[in-house]
Amino acid sequence: MPQTPSTLGLHLRYRTWIAEMNADITILRIFDDYLEGLPPAKKTAVDGFKKEFDSFRKEMEELKHEMHLLKMKLAANAREEKDIDKKLYVEDNHAALQIRYTAFRKSFSKMKTDLELIKDNWVD
Repeated sequence: MPQTPSTLGLHLRYRTWIAEMNADITILRIFDDYLEGLPPAKKTAVDGFKKEFDSFRKEMEELKHEMHLLKMKLAANAREEKDIDKKLYVEDNHAALQIRYTAFRKSFSKMKTDLELIKDNWVD
């Protein structure tokens, strides 16, 4: 296993990831606005994106919730001047959360790319 990150490093990582997901929610809102503005004939071509947006929102909320809980636990550890050790790192499942976030980020980026490719055809 690689070196265990510091309490501050993990705390900042979660803060950054939460901020990125908050920005992603804004992007989804903008894409929703695009979809709402489409003429009915074009809406059927992008119906799948609406469902995908809902799925991404749900995943973001779950990830943000878990990250927030761990972030608060890390802050409590820092106040108590308790360093994170390998046992606590594994118990809190930080590695699994990072894997989930990385998978989310990859899927979200692919969806954005796919949407950007067809977006130019949305507006007449």
